[in-house]
Amino acid sequence: MRVETFLRQSAERSPLKTALVTGAARLSYAEFDALTDRLSAGLQRLGVERNDRVLVFMDNAAEAALSVFAVLKAGATFSPINASTKGDKLSFIVDNCRPAAILSQKKLAPVATEAIAGRAIALLIAGTPEWDAALAETTPLAPHGGIDSDLGMLIYTSGSTGRPKGAMMTHRNIDAASDAITTYLGNTADDIILNVAPLAFDYGLYQLLMAVRVGATLVLEKSFAFPAAIFETMRREKVTGFPLVPTMAAMILQMRDLAPGSLPDLRYITNTAAALPPEHIARLRQLFPTATLFSMYGLTECKRCTYLPPAQLDARAGSVGIAIPNTEAYVADDVGEPVANGVIGELVIRGPHVMQGYWENPEATAKVLRPGRNVWERVLFTGDLFYADAEGFLYFVGRKDDIIKTRGEKVAPKEVEAVLHGLPGIAEAVVVGVPDPVLGQAVKAIVVRSDEALTEGEIIRACARLLEDFMVPKSVEFRSSLPKTDTGKVSRRLAAQSLEPVS
Repeated sequence: MRVETFLRQSAERSPLKTALVTGAARLSYAEFDALTDRLSAGLQRLGVERNDRVLVFMDNAAEAALSVFAVLKAGATFSPINASTKGDKLSFIVDNCRPAAILSQKKLAPVATEAIAGRAIALLIAGTPEWDAALAETTPLAPHGGIDSDLGMLIYTSGSTGRPKGAMMTHRNIDAASDAITTYLGNTADDIILNVAPLAFDYGLYQLLMAVRVGATLVLEKSFAFPAAIFETMRREKVTGFPLVPTMAAMILQMRDLAPGSLPDLRYITNTAAALPPEHIARLRQLFPTATLFSMYGLTECKRCTYLPPAQLDARAGSVGIAIPNTEAYVADDVGEPVANGVIGELVIRGPHVMQGYWENPEATAKVLRPGRNVWERVLFTGDLFYADAEGFLYFVGRKDDIIKTRGEKVAPKEVEAVLHGLPGIAEAVVVGVPDPVLGQAVKAIVVRSDEALTEGEIIRACARLLEDFMVPKSVEFRSSLPKTDTGKVSRRLAAQSLEPVS
């Protein structure tokens, strides 16, 4: 099934039902469907054709949700870009996927304009006369002839080289992933889902896709910076589904005036990005006694891998569960052969939601998509170390490469190091991930100064100006020198092993 069909079918079934709530604005499914038809026709008038790429460079606004489905209805491939993305990274993405258009917002227009300088790329900014004209135009939407094996989404994820890689997802991939997740969550049209995760992050994006698939209502918020206000919205809207990450859980548990049972309509909570500590799970269950808690594990290259059936929460603390429906997950050795239960190896995923590869990057693709046990398929080697218990429940051990996963985002150390090395007063720098009970991993910079007056705060503030927020180091440790390999390269592994103890 093509993904735009989700919207068309829900609009046909329940045209007057609320599809999207953003602040005081509400869109019914009929309005959502009609507006995306008009915006899609506007994209076609700008020259967007089947299989073209279109960047959606926005924060969590109604226009972002409209843009996703408008691009799909034009037969094109959408690529969601985090609103905190800086100009040089956006320029790389533009060069890499050569989009036909960028849909953005006024506050992000300068970054988008800089990224497309000198390129024949259409730029459509929400809230401008051009945007309003596109939504007002009634020109019929031209059929595009696409099928479900066309690319629906190109979602960028950082790699070990520090350059983002575009994971290619067909409509069939997205259909399979959203079907599996809505199945084990038991989503129906009666659900009202609160989402604060960025739509550029696949966890947030799939809240939109899954809600539209089943005809549910999505309450879209920009952030969780003010939890009390979010909870008031949840009570007012009678929210039934609440996706969170450990950072949010920690904020919730610090709220002193939050009484147990204060969200009586809440049916389920989901968690991803990093495992919740058992004590956080226990306290969340006390605060929200009507809600079932789902602990999950996934990665951009296939969206979701595993989930822990809620009945197993007490018996299998620390487990990320079993494979999602219509998926096989197993632990393999270095040559790809399954290992016995209890033996640590790399997690391998096979299923219809596994990506097609990285956009125009066959070398990176070959490293993660390898021949499986069946001659006709390639399976996804996740790069993550796991083991399974006697009943096959999976446990995350660590990461095979240097990628730091913080707040559910992947951070390439080399990308942060490049910024550090460009700062005055820094002679050498290496970046590592350190365990963090809230973030999963926290970004830590280990620095050799050429200017001893340079402070930790100055380094962090400089990084905040040049990097996306989740990439900014949380702490800086100063050294007189960094450990080197025999070839003279700075050893990240040795630097991490000699970290100062946490006080």
